[in-house]
Parts: sequence; C-alpha cells; structure tokens
Amino acid sequence: MLEKTRAIVLHQVKYTDSGIIAQLYTRKFGRQSFIVRGLRNKKAGKHSILFQPMFILDLEMYYRHTREVQSLKEFAVAFTPYNVFTDIRKSCVAIFLGEVLTSVLREESPHEELFDFLEEAIKWFDASKEDFANFHIGFLAGLSSYLGFEPGRKNSSEEAYFDMMNGGFVMVPPLHGIYAGTEISEVLAKVFSSSYETIGSIPLNGRLRNEILDTLIRYYSLHLPGLKRFNSLEVLKEVFSF
Repeated sequence: MLEKTRAIVLHQVKYTDSGIIAQLYTRKFGRQSFIVRGLRNKKAGKHSILFQPMFILDLEMYYRHTREVQSLKEFAVAFTPYNVFTDIRKSCVAIFLGEVLTSVLREESPHEELFDFLEEAIKWFDASKEDFANFHIGFLAGLSSYLGFEPGRKNSSEEAYFDMMNGGFVMVPPLHGIYAGTEISEVLAKVFSSSYETIGSIPLNGRLRNEILDTLIRYYSLHLPGLKRFNSLEVLKEVFSF
C-alpha cells in the first residue's frame, strides 16, 4: 500500500556497494527499516547526506506490515539540521542521540506524541546558539516520559536521594541500593523540572555533567533491559568536559 509519512533518520548501515539500510522513526508507523538503493554512488550526490542522524524527511513508501524492511518510492527533505552538521559539538550530540534512539525505539507502532517531541527537540537544538551543553541531558530526561518511566518530581528538600529503581526522590537511601547521591540527586531534580530554554542555566562543570549523564544512562538501563553500550559516549563526554 502506498503511504505518506514524515520520518526522522536514526541510523544507517551499508547494504550493497551503492545502497544502505536506513533506520527511520516515522510518525505514522513507528520505527521502520528501509532499503535505499543507489545512494552511495557518484550520481546520488547530495542525497546521500539526507540519511544522516537527525535529518527529517517526507516519505512516500510502499508499506506492508508483514515486511521487516520497507521500500521507498520517493523521499524529500522536510528539515535540514544545517547547524548540527556544521558545529562539531552539535554533531557529536546528534551521533550520540542517534545511537540512543536506535537502541530505545524498538516498537513498530505509531506514537505521534513521541514523534512530535523528537521533531521539536531537533529543531530547537539546531536553532540554539549558546547554552546547549546540557541539551543531551535534558533530552534524555524528557524522552523517558514517552518511554514509560518518567521520574517523579522532588516535592521537598528532605527528599535528598533519587531512587533509580522506582523513579522518584526519597528521604533516605533505599534498601535496594540503586540510587543517586545527594549532589547528583539535587541536580537531577532541577533537570527533571527544566525545559530546553532553562536547562542551560543549570551550572554544570564537565565532571558533574558527565556524572549526570552516566546516571541517566544507568537509569535507562534499569528500565530498558538489554540497552547496548553507546560507542559515541566517551567522545561526547570529552567534547563537553569543560
């Protein structure tokens, strides 16, 4: 059946000498794999860049729910994250988030609210001029709510520990031992209540930013068993180590 939908590029792998298998998150059908032929030859030219992480495309596709790999009829760029791929810091974030999304978006079912969250985040990040060093942290915090394990908010100053197993702030360290210490928990409380516009104002040095990132990844791993190791993580940490 011929269908139209919008899609966000997550990842690609070489398929043939001139083709790729692209992992896309579509608004209408959730995560899907596509064969894109002839994209890596000289004639493809500028089209090859469109399947880099965070590009947003409009697709016309031959969809069959029984297929593991779908076929494209046509595709066109809906949004080019130009600034992401001209700023090395933003490029590192895009590669990392592409890895994260490839790993956590496992369902082949539509989730329009999640798609809209991702599209808005990409456009905000591309347009941001300064104060985006904490963006990836805010993104992971926000994404968790769409994946089913949104953390509870801190309700009082006495709730000094973030219980990662149960996703909430508590007054005393939980007996299961899986929690964040007081310094990290205090920052996480601010992160969970921030927007992209305000998270940049949270003062974080490189050490603390990376500890917060490690804590969030551990939180994800607890609630998404089998989450793979992210190859781009150490590069990202180095880029934002200031």
